[in-house]
Amino acid sequence: MGKTIGIDLGTTNSCVSVVEGGKPVIIPNENGNRTTPSVVAFTKDGERLVGEQAVRQAVINSKRTISSVKRFMGSDWKKEIDGKLYSPQEISAMILRKLKADAEAYLGEEVTDAVITVPAYFNDIQRQATKDAGRIAGLNVKRIINEPTSAALAYGLDNGTPQKIMVYDLGGGTFDVSIIEIGEGVIEVLATNGDNHLGGDDFDERIVNYLTDMIKKEHHVDVSRDFAALQRIKQAAELAKKELSYSENSYIALPYLTLSRGTPINFEYTLTRARFNELTRDLVEKTAIPVKNALADAGITASELSKVLLVGGSTRIPAVQEMVRTLTGILPSKNINPDECVAQGAAVQGDTLSEGSMTLYGKNSILLLDVTPLSLSIETVGGVATRLIERNTTLPVRYSRIFTTAAPFQRSVEINVLQGERPMARDNKSIGKFRLNGIKLAPAGVPQIEVTFDIDVNGILKVSAKDLDTGREQSITITGNERMSDEEIQQAIRDAEKYASQDGIRRQALEIKTEASKCLTIAKTALDKSKKEISKEEKKQIKTGIANLEKLLMKAKPDKMTNDDISAIREAIGHLELCSANACRIAGIDREYKKET
Repeated sequence: MGKTIGIDLGTTNSCVSVVEGGKPVIIPNENGNRTTPSVVAFTKDGERLVGEQAVRQAVINSKRTISSVKRFMGSDWKKEIDGKLYSPQEISAMILRKLKADAEAYLGEEVTDAVITVPAYFNDIQRQATKDAGRIAGLNVKRIINEPTSAALAYGLDNGTPQKIMVYDLGGGTFDVSIIEIGEGVIEVLATNGDNHLGGDDFDERIVNYLTDMIKKEHHVDVSRDFAALQRIKQAAELAKKELSYSENSYIALPYLTLSRGTPINFEYTLTRARFNELTRDLVEKTAIPVKNALADAGITASELSKVLLVGGSTRIPAVQEMVRTLTGILPSKNINPDECVAQGAAVQGDTLSEGSMTLYGKNSILLLDVTPLSLSIETVGGVATRLIERNTTLPVRYSRIFTTAAPFQRSVEINVLQGERPMARDNKSIGKFRLNGIKLAPAGVPQIEVTFDIDVNGILKVSAKDLDTGREQSITITGNERMSDEEIQQAIRDAEKYASQDGIRRQALEIKTEASKCLTIAKTALDKSKKEISKEEKKQIKTGIANLEKLLMKAKPDKMTNDDISAIREAIGHLELCSANACRIAGIDREYKKET
């Protein structure tokens, strides 16, 4: 069996590793470098360039050079080159093919199997897009694993003591924070959080905007429309950012940047670390909320962490390191290479899946337990999102729950699958719908419909619904464009936090109205069936209770109900249930009920 390589497909740079002699080693590219720029270019004669070659010609061929394509994975973004539209998967596949060729040259044999890493906060469509890119590149993607988990696996090679660690991963385009527990042969993700649109590119952009504004004020020229000039500024900005990680100043020199009325514009400027920190302070501060949320979701405090691992090139920024220290009270560990550890961890996982000879904690296999980043629900009566799988649930996971019908003699039900943290269906993302037909004719509440959510180790979701009486079943695999975009994921969590209190009341309002409607139906049915066997006083009490509850429901509007309104309806339900209990007993009515779809 051939080697299984581990690939860190990064926004700015990518890296490939393989296990040799019981240890993961980084595979150098054809130029001897340990990372390869995630850049693809198309020359005017049709040649495709990847990596350093693409970077070198970017200034003179900026319109046909593509970088940071990872940010568009799973979206409908397209780039037109010579009349052909290229998707993010296709561009990513070109980078993967280059890494595959470098690995084959290094190993001296064909490589077909790979483990590829993705940000922990990648949703299902982004994960599927990454797998598709691998397939286009001629790779059998044996596993998609989260970058922080992979980094923890690389760290765990030399640190076998059971411990809880935080992986703070700020790369070129994405930010993840994961709380991970390392044990003997087991690496378990306790919680994950992040932002799929926060990374080194954003820091570069702040410098670029600052410099272009200075050039406009000083020379009255807008270089943002000059692609070649803008590309030179971008390269200078990235270089300055890197220099400011170890120096207090960075001298920027851009001679003959552009022309103004036929006169060459030369630009020089010294950017200080203090000014850089001012320009990017809010970006650094944006990482604080995911850190706090991840700790809260994991149910631990920062004092319980043994280590904080910094992953991704952007964690070399001093202000970022200081933010981590402030948030956790821990000096971040520098035991691992932030540019290489993710690929190394992926190689270890690949070796394990290929039943290689590597051992960790005295074992030949390592169990990785990742989590799902967002909650999964289905829509039930009243527009409620009834949750089946909570966010940060360990994968793989399979969970079933029994539902029933809302209307009498209902022959079919629609299953609306939702992703997000809000309690109401309309406030979440619908990621797939399907219909279960052929339900046996029966009164409302009698059919038993088993809904099952099944998520595999790659985070791909399958939902099925089965009528337990007839055995009829229908299912859907949630992939492709049905999945949430990263912007929608971030907005879903922000909305959940912002409207938590308001949502709670709205959900209670809908639930109490549903409960009240059921109570009324049961009371009226019991009264009708038992009226010859109960006293006039009982009849009067039941009718009064029904009228009172109906009056309260007429006034109740879910969006405007208060806690007092909910309490009043709950009290009326309790009263009606009490006074109709004997009538229900005589009529043989069971007052318990299941949730309805």
